[in-house]
Amino acid sequence: MPPAAPAPGYPFSAVVGMDDLKLALLINAVSPGVGGVLVRGEKGTAKSTIVRALAALLPPVPAVPGCRFSCAPAAPDPGCPDGPHDTGAGGHERPARLVELPVGASEDRLTGSLDIERALTEGVTAFEPGLLAAAHRGVLYVDEVNLLHDHLVDLLLDAAAMGESHVEREGVSVRHAARFLLVGTMNPEEGELRPQLLDRFGLTVEVAATRDPAERAEVVRRRLRFEDDPAAFAAGWTDAEAGLAARIAAARDRLPRVELTDAALRQITAVCASFEVDGLRADLVTARAAIALAAWHDRRSVTADDVRTAARLALPHRRRRDPFDAPGLDAEKLDRILDEYADQDPPEGAPEDPADPDGRGGTNGTDGTGEADGTDGSDGADGADRPDGPDDDGPGDGPGGGPGGGGAPHPEAPGEPTGTDGSAPSAPDEERGGGESAESEPAPADAAYKPRLFTVPGIGAGAPGRRSKARSPYGRVSGARPGARGLHLTATLRAAAPHQSARGRDGTGLVVRPGDLRETVRDGREGNLVLFVVDASGSMAARARMRAVKGAVLSLLLDAYQRRDKVGLITFRGAAAELALPPTSSVEAGARRLERLPTGGRTPLSAGLLRAADVLRVERLRDPARRPLLVVVTDGRATHGPDPSAAAAHLHGVASVVVDCESGPVRLGLAAALGARLAAEVVRLEELAADSLAGLVRTARPAA
Repeated sequence: MPPAAPAPGYPFSAVVGMDDLKLALLINAVSPGVGGVLVRGEKGTAKSTIVRALAALLPPVPAVPGCRFSCAPAAPDPGCPDGPHDTGAGGHERPARLVELPVGASEDRLTGSLDIERALTEGVTAFEPGLLAAAHRGVLYVDEVNLLHDHLVDLLLDAAAMGESHVEREGVSVRHAARFLLVGTMNPEEGELRPQLLDRFGLTVEVAATRDPAERAEVVRRRLRFEDDPAAFAAGWTDAEAGLAARIAAARDRLPRVELTDAALRQITAVCASFEVDGLRADLVTARAAIALAAWHDRRSVTADDVRTAARLALPHRRRRDPFDAPGLDAEKLDRILDEYADQDPPEGAPEDPADPDGRGGTNGTDGTGEADGTDGSDGADGADRPDGPDDDGPGDGPGGGPGGGGAPHPEAPGEPTGTDGSAPSAPDEERGGGESAESEPAPADAAYKPRLFTVPGIGAGAPGRRSKARSPYGRVSGARPGARGLHLTATLRAAAPHQSARGRDGTGLVVRPGDLRETVRDGREGNLVLFVVDASGSMAARARMRAVKGAVLSLLLDAYQRRDKVGLITFRGAAAELALPPTSSVEAGARRLERLPTGGRTPLSAGLLRAADVLRVERLRDPARRPLLVVVTDGRATHGPDPSAAAAHLHGVASVVVDCESGPVRLGLAAALGARLAAEVVRLEELAADSLAGLVRTARPAA
């Protein structure tokens, strides 16, 4: 009985709305050299559905028969592991592939590895291709790409940059072509993407569910019809799908004949220079996308509209200066630049400077009009909404890694009235029992800087990350032990070798018993749960000090983002503590909550510690393998509630760090006393930035 035909997928043409996403995918279908698409959006917006539907529209791929690496018959890869190929026999056509990379895939599944079955039974070294080989000349799709493990991200970066995959493992040395259209989807609420991988996506699109009731009704209507009878629904869209596929094929044929005029090229470079994107990849991607758009619309040359659309899709994600900047592009500024450079020829013999078109010598960061690039947009895409503006050079840009080049924050600014202990003038009223002081306006944060690295002691086994030591399936091989998970081939063969005579080996293959199996032991790094407990009471309300505190927490949040941690934020003020941010991988959400953090009132330090203990207890049940790191940011005062000593006992065994925010000529040492109760490392606020010893790892002491 022949196998049943697979159920048809949801047609690309049947997706309601999503015009930008459809256009970005079609641009890449016409010109795969654009570099793929990153689809950002909330859950339930048909991101995966529309990406999977794209493969059915792609032209068939001519391939050498029997080649596992999809070599083209007209130009086979001379280094193909299945070669050399006899191109005289011609080739065959197969459908374009959509290869899905699961978030939890192993390294050998992605790149390929030694064929263990043939190695053990035939005694030969044979390579078994992985997903990169299967995706060659097709589409590699990564759902939830922001959750992809770092070791897989590194492999993807190498393959995307070189167009080939190098495999050096288990006695196998193989190189094969791996050129693919990379498409990823992600929900920003679950965490951001590493900047290196973000830049590898040619285009990016933000998607959201429509708020139009009529459109939503049509989406539901079509989906229900598809689920009732997929074949009949797909048949109703056959003509539309065939028309799209034919238009893609025709646009591919026209692509080499599309002219990129000098005027259009100047517009592209002027836009990229004025928006201050890093490197030249943005210029190349924008040019390729504009050419593809012209071919798609059956135009002989690139127009300003093509450049505008290409820039709108290619530049937003490249303008981010740190993970807390939202991607975006100012449409008015884009139009102004395109109009300024429309049909404009540079003076003969004069060097062209797109960032300074009028020759007025505008400073770096301006568009030649005297206005900084970040001040004319409302979306904050280039950091314009950050309170420190030009002084914010990002993490680690100052000479000492700290803000302003000083290597550490300054808790007090000249001219700020403070008490003898550095607290705000309202603090004495708080201590006299006068009730909560008036809530002050949220203070902006100082510039972020590179903080010290704090780790959890011991060796864990949590989710892969870059903070604490861990036994990980993705780290450096450090040995082998009995077991069958993650087979260590060399150690297994070494264990079986001495027993071959006794087992009656006849010379054709190795006789392996279950007791010979050895599994790989790897030393890697894990991500932790970093829980911030921040004092927002009146004793911290001196505006300059709160700026420094927010800058410190922002720096630690940025560090947590880079190390793939989950983060949570508890604040305490008045009479209670609040879980401002439940533990999440979205560090960006933590930064937003921190920005709006108000201050004022009494200091319920015990409430903050007890709330932290409760949150950690719940998270331990949800994810027992993820070890916590508690970061308490306070001056140590406790003017409301019971003695913090009893609350600290509930945090026994939790690796902790106390950031001492006390300042002024007279210090009471209350934060240091709290650190002693928590068995925590105590770091003064001005010492938090990494200094010349930034390479050293500072380890939080375990609680006794």
